[in-house]
Amino acid sequence: MDIRIAAYGVIIRDGRILLSHWNEHGRSGWTLPGGGIEGAEHPAAAARREILEETGYEASIDRLLGIDTMVVPAAKRHSGAAPLYAMRVVYRASVIGGSLRNEVGGSSDEARWFTLDEVSRLKRVSLLDIALRLNEAEPADGIAPAADADGPV
Repeated sequence: MDIRIAAYGVIIRDGRILLSHWNEHGRSGWTLPGGGIEGAEHPAAAARREILEETGYEASIDRLLGIDTMVVPAAKRHSGAAPLYAMRVVYRASVIGGSLRNEVGGSSDEARWFTLDEVSRLKRVSLLDIALRLNEAEPADGIAPAADADGPV
């Protein structure tokens, strides 16, 4: 079994989310900016590097939202050599510099901001839905909602 570890950033600003259009081996869909970790690179560093490569934006990594795993059967891989165990590290991130541009020569071909309402209508990869659920479960201030006498708020 092959193993791939990748890191991604959920970047939401003013009700809009920054997405990257993945287009590789005849398959495509909107996803989070991010990608594979190189060598001994820390996942947060990989997320920052990939966000810059795919969108043109410099980003800060604000907090870990979660880790998702999946197994891609050999029959569904473009090389078909072996199943792939994919570990995807998902961070909340923020734009701190740069300007929007598309990646050239990579696995993504477009970067764009979408309103959160538009996301459900996009052709997208499953990671995007998983990441949005993780983001909704983690409050921006890092403090879980308090419970009162009537139960959770």
